[in-house]
Amino acid sequence: MTSGKTKYQIITLGCQMNISDSERVRTVMDRAGYEWTDDEREARLLGILACSVRQKAIDKVYGKIHKWNKRKDRENLITFLTGCVLPEDKDKFLKLFDIVFPMSELNKLSEQIEQYGIVSPASVSGLTGKLQMNEHIGDFWNIRPDYQSSFEAFIPIQNGCDKFCTFCAVPYTRGRELSRPSDEILEELKQLVEQGYKSITLLGQNVNSYGLDKKGNEISFPELLRRIGEYGKSSGKDFWLYFTSPHPRDMTDEVIDVIAKYPVLAKQIHLPLQSGDDKVLIRMNRKHNVDKYRKIIHKIRESIPQAGIFTDIIVGFTGETDEQFENTRKALNEFCFNMAYIAQYSPRPGAASSRWANDIPPQVKKERLHSLTDTLRKHALSANKKLVGKELKVLVNGRDRKEGHLSGYTEGRIVMRLPSSDESLIGNFVLIKVTSATPYSIEGELVRTEKPVYSA
Repeated sequence: MTSGKTKYQIITLGCQMNISDSERVRTVMDRAGYEWTDDEREARLLGILACSVRQKAIDKVYGKIHKWNKRKDRENLITFLTGCVLPEDKDKFLKLFDIVFPMSELNKLSEQIEQYGIVSPASVSGLTGKLQMNEHIGDFWNIRPDYQSSFEAFIPIQNGCDKFCTFCAVPYTRGRELSRPSDEILEELKQLVEQGYKSITLLGQNVNSYGLDKKGNEISFPELLRRIGEYGKSSGKDFWLYFTSPHPRDMTDEVIDVIAKYPVLAKQIHLPLQSGDDKVLIRMNRKHNVDKYRKIIHKIRESIPQAGIFTDIIVGFTGETDEQFENTRKALNEFCFNMAYIAQYSPRPGAASSRWANDIPPQVKKERLHSLTDTLRKHALSANKKLVGKELKVLVNGRDRKEGHLSGYTEGRIVMRLPSSDESLIGNFVLIKVTSATPYSIEGELVRTEKPVYSA
């Protein structure tokens, strides 16, 4: 028997920030009396959190909205779109969706739905003013998320970006950097930990520049981490605190030392390199060079030898020569990352590099991607093989695709597979003994649960 409420569904594209944002969208929809459905065919309210950063994500938006608009010939639907949206994309989407709004205007969504697709002037100007999109972001942060997990959560600590990397559209989709008040961040974290959350991730486009926009009026990023570490120490609660993504320019020794000091600060750092060639980094406007990056990696290895180190790399950026690509491959061999997210360059409207020639042939980009992937696999496998025979604490986070197995991850974010059908382990820390390794995962047998396990 159905509830009789109007049902909705939201499709979330892009990064963890969009995933976190979608939890607040769900809160607003639920409070307005709408009901979530997993079946798109049942939904009469259909929304997308878009990502203009990747063309593939924008292509998915077009595919969905064309399908939904065809349904309007026979059904009463309302469609809406928010998320990371470039002004160029926004102008097109205004003609296709009933409602288009910036995330900072989320608290007005239910009102707009009642008006059936009337976009408020504030919403339009919020997207049109490219770098002034965060005027009401505080209202958004104050919305309590509808967390989609009972043990993993995201906490936004910052919105926007001031770095203006030439390949990136984020400053044009989310505006300039704005730090969330630290007392709000700490309060949200404490509430989550008290509720039993085990894995919490601080989110921002450049998390380690947190507070720099409010110098003298807000604490720094290392101080924020220190206060979380002290809370973990005094509370006696068992959890892992992650953050993503930092920028090498703002990664200080102090941040690394704080992570090394406090057990609840997870020993995993995702530090985007993007290229291993200094001239390419200059064209990317990354404001760091390979030597600066090398010093950070050496500091991490020295202070936190067990840390998992992840990175992002772009291949085929405008003008990238064979020699410059080879420097990136050398960097992968030198730094021996546990994981690297490697992408083929594609220009995005609004980003500076979109005005430059996209002059690396697709086949060359693909070959470079495969070459780096092979290099990554070699080093990741070597690192994971060193874990075989060791006992590791892991967080079990769900059923694995392989029947009769559960999945999870280590503190260093290495994917783990556990031969067990005991779903009461999900959402809990357990101790495993590693029995085998692949380039991107490990498998282990259960030694014991870290604490008494209770079924939900």
